Amino acid sequence: MPSAISLDQSSPSAHKTQTAITKGIKADLKSPTHALPKITKTAIVYCEGNFGAIDGKTANGLVRHSEKYKILSVIDSEKAGFDASMTLGDAPNGIPIYRDLAEALFFSENLPDYFIYGMAPSSGMLSAYERTLVIEAMSHGMNIVSGLHEFLNDDPIFAAACLTYDVTILDIRKPRDKKDLRMFSGAIAKVTCPRIAVLGTDCAIGKRTTATILTRALNEYGVKAVMVGTGQTGLIQGARYGIALDAVPSQFCCGELEATLVEAFEAESPDIIIVEGQGALSHPAFSTSSFILRGACPDGVVLQHAPGRINRCDFDQLPMPTPSREINLIETFADTKVIGLTINHENMSEAEVDAAIIHFENELAIPATDALTRSPDHLVEMVLTSFPHLRKKAVGITN
Repeated sequence: MPSAISLDQSSPSAHKTQTAITKGIKADLKSPTHALPKITKTAIVYCEGNFGAIDGKTANGLVRHSEKYKILSVIDSEKAGFDASMTLGDAPNGIPIYRDLAEALFFSENLPDYFIYGMAPSSGMLSAYERTLVIEAMSHGMNIVSGLHEFLNDDPIFAAACLTYDVTILDIRKPRDKKDLRMFSGAIAKVTCPRIAVLGTDCAIGKRTTATILTRALNEYGVKAVMVGTGQTGLIQGARYGIALDAVPSQFCCGELEATLVEAFEAESPDIIIVEGQGALSHPAFSTSSFILRGACPDGVVLQHAPGRINRCDFDQLPMPTPSREINLIETFADTKVIGLTINHENMSEAEVDAAIIHFENELAIPATDALTRSPDHLVEMVLTSFPHLRKKAVGITN
């Protein structure tokens, strides 16, 4: 079996016990307060050579959670024959990994509705081979979902293929027309419920996964939580509210996020809003965390950290910051408070995760947990401790 991974990252030294722990956590979760609508759209996810790795985070996320598509299979010749969820270190979920598109279609009972490009390469562009493969998928009658910076609908070859094969392409990252983009107005003051941003010490560290687990756990305990996505994966997964922040011109990032939060608040009347983070405030390659802190004006921050990561992913020359440094930067930059730390357990044993939780709780004087291998109760308690007025809404949790 391939190495287990943690969140959106591979972890070669992960222990088999983490699969059992994750399986137990899922069994312990309460039934959702509201039944989710039945998913009718089916999809194959393409992730050649990257499933379980950093650039495969979109496919990783869809295998773990999808409200919009029923994932039939994943394409990655390097891991063909394995259960996708088990490859991620989770309990098996029956999603197979196939060698190529032909094999995936052969084993599908019906033609999948969608072919999802499940990678997030730093270039944000399709390779020459991938262009051919996408056209092939369209020729079979499959619609395309792409989270790339390259907008396929703007390409005359793909536009012509849409007409020829009577299919559509969803460019998830494409923002609204510039004339319709919104600037920050101060309307965030209308959002009177707490806003929690899940930020991190690096990119591709599991912020979206932690935000998803936290949102689901709060709802399962009767605290109405709405998640606002800020990246392409969350939008593909089916987030009802969100924008691909890194595709919006910087002048409008804060305003677009503010307006999205206001829309979610007015439409849902939630008890709390969880905002997915992007990048890291201290990371010189990304500005998205600063836009999130400005546009969302969060009342609290949950910080995601990978103690087993030495350097920032894709930047070997940049060492990882310590949580204390990132917390100091966040709380200096914005009028907010870091309320808890979550661990990405890549490259860590169970004993090392236990030790890290104890160490950071003592050092930082805030609660710490691992969102995937520890009970979601810890995440819920992290929020209820900081916002005690929500405790009276929670079912099954007492102080």
